[in-house]
Amino acid sequence: MGFPHQPGRPPIAVARFPGHPIHAGTHAHDFLVLFYAHRADAHAMIDDRPWTVSDGDLFVLAPGQVVAFEATPVEGWVVWFPAEAVRSAGMSWRSHPLLFPFARGTDRVQRLPIPPGDRDHWQARFAALDTELTHRRDGYPQAALAHLTLLLVAAARLSPRPVDDPLLAAVFDVIEDRFTQTLSLAEVAAAVALTPGHLTTTVRRKTGRTVQQWILQRRLQEARRLLSETDLPVASVAHRSGFPDVSYFIKRFRAECGVTPARWR
Repeated sequence: MGFPHQPGRPPIAVARFPGHPIHAGTHAHDFLVLFYAHRADAHAMIDDRPWTVSDGDLFVLAPGQVVAFEATPVEGWVVWFPAEAVRSAGMSWRSHPLLFPFARGTDRVQRLPIPPGDRDHWQARFAALDTELTHRRDGYPQAALAHLTLLLVAAARLSPRPVDDPLLAAVFDVIEDRFTQTLSLAEVAAAVALTPGHLTTTVRRKTGRTVQQWILQRRLQEARRLLSETDLPVASVAHRSGFPDVSYFIKRFRAECGVTPARWR
């Protein structure tokens, strides 16, 4: 099965269960899949290995895996997308810091249990992505990618990290903890005990982006969330997202999303 690319639309698809038929027959695909079973009591075969599908199970399915799910009632979500939707040019999806859960192999992690207290938050994440793709408001391609990125960040945090990835984990933790404050490359480097130059080279090589770009993207994701979910003035959205200068915020938002924050809202 190939990803159904549609001109002018972001290469991301989402469906909710019940309401979308589960492909019960044995099949493989050339894209990546996140399958979240919010409530379920079913079984699946992945590369000839049997799995139970229970409440709170998140399955990460890599391209080429042979999959067969029971056609039984499931309440949950599925998101599918090609690796090119999130990886940088020239980077293998298997080395991308947000896609490593998909590359762990059939003898490693395939099913990530979501703690009961977090399951409603996962429902909300999928629903937010579905809303963007369904309503297609101004800036929705960028917003959809932001929501997908947040899902992948959450999945990566659930999965055991590769042995060689503790640095990126530490960098993203610093950004997540401090992006709403004044945060510079030098401060991130100091937090992970590296020089700014070494950190810049390492993060760019492993992710295709600089530390400053990751900080900016996290702030813009938060800004889009606040614009969507609150009635805060644009200046307040800027401040709460980590932009002390509202003019700079508007300039960066327009550059990334194609419209001003007010128009995007």
